[in-house]
Amino acid sequence: MPTPPDQTPPGLTTPNRTPPEPTPHVQTPAGKPRARALKIPFGGRPGPWNAITDVPGVQVGYVTLIEGDRVRTGVTGIHPRGPAGTGDPVAAGFHAQNGNGEMTGVSWINESGTFTGPIAITNTHAVGVAHAGIIEWTLRHHPEVAESWLLPVAAETWDGYLNDINGHHVTQDTVVAALDATHSGPVEEGSVGGGTGMNCYQFKGGSGTASRLVAFASTDYAVGVFVQGNFGARHELVLAGVPLGTELAGDNPMADFRFAPGAGSVIAVVATDAPLFPHQCQALARRVTAGLARTGASGSHFSGDLFLAFSTANPGALRPAPERLQQLSFIPWGSLDPFFEAVVQATEEAVVNALVANEDMIGRDGHRTPALPRRKVTELLTRAR
Repeated sequence: MPTPPDQTPPGLTTPNRTPPEPTPHVQTPAGKPRARALKIPFGGRPGPWNAITDVPGVQVGYVTLIEGDRVRTGVTGIHPRGPAGTGDPVAAGFHAQNGNGEMTGVSWINESGTFTGPIAITNTHAVGVAHAGIIEWTLRHHPEVAESWLLPVAAETWDGYLNDINGHHVTQDTVVAALDATHSGPVEEGSVGGGTGMNCYQFKGGSGTASRLVAFASTDYAVGVFVQGNFGARHELVLAGVPLGTELAGDNPMADFRFAPGAGSVIAVVATDAPLFPHQCQALARRVTAGLARTGASGSHFSGDLFLAFSTANPGALRPAPERLQQLSFIPWGSLDPFFEAVVQATEEAVVNALVANEDMIGRDGHRTPALPRRKVTELLTRAR
C-alpha cells in the first residue's frame, strides 16, 4: 500500500533532493523509517545496527503471512547463539508484568536459570504450533540435542482483530522456515513475522528492536531488545515524554471493537553478551516494564506482558558436566545500573520503531488499523520542544 501523504515526515525525502543512503539507525532494510527518522530523541549509545542482533551471535528471522483479505500473521524466530549454537544453554531470567498471555518453557527457566535452543514468537492460537515447530527444527538440524528432552520457548500475542486467528495458517513448516531464515545485521520492523497482525496503542504495531552499548571494565557490551508490540490504548500514548493520546485520538476504528482498550499483549526479549547470573538476567527482564511505561503503557488486565532476558556470555559453562565443577564470570550486582538503564532505553525505542515502521492495514472482516501519522507526530513533538 502506498504511503499516505501525511505519513512522510518533513525532511525525510523530498521530490527535488536525492534521498540519503539508508542507514540502520533511521531506516529498516526495506527502507521503512525508524523512530530516529522522525528526530525522536532517545538516550544512550546504540549499537551499529541499533538492534538485538548487535549482541554477537544473536540472529532474527521472519516468515510473514499476508494472504487474501483474512490472513495477517506470521512467525518470528530468534537464535540466542546462532543456529550452530543450539544445545549450549544461556543464562536466563523471566518476568511477567501481567499474565494474560503465554510463554512456554518458563517453568524450567525459573528452576534452572537457563534455556537451550531457539525462540519463536507468533499469534496466540499458534503458540502450540510454534512450540512443536522448534522441536521439529531441532530434530532436523541438531538431532543429538533433541535425543534427550526439549522445553522450547514459544511466545504469543493476539492478532485476531486483523487476522483469521482460528484458521490454522501457521504450521510447523512456517516455524521451521522462520528459524531457517535468521541472520545477523539490520532487522526488519513493523508488520513482519509474528508482529504482522499486531496493533499498538490502537495504531498498527508489530515487531521492533533497538540496542545500547554499555562500557564495563574497558569492554563495550551490547544490550539488545526485541518486542512484539500489541498493547496499549490510544489515550495512553507518550512519545519523547510528550502525551499524544488526545491529539491523536481521531481515526481509531478499534475504539468500537468488543475488546477493552489496551487489551493485547507484548512480548519482549532482552539479550546481552555481558556475563550475568540468571537472577541478574531476571533483573534485566523486570526493567522492560520501565521502558514500556515511557511510551505510556499502564499494563491492562487483559494484556499478557511477558519478558525474557538472556546472556550469551560464558559459552559452554552451563552445559551438563557430571563430576566437574564449572565457573561463571559475572558483572557485580553493584555495577548493573547502566545495564538496567540500557534495557529501559532500548525497550522504549523498540516500541516506537514498531509504530513508526508501519502503514495502514486492512484485515479480516474489513477491520482496519491506521498507521501512526508520522508527519503529525513530528509536528506535535516539534511544537512541544
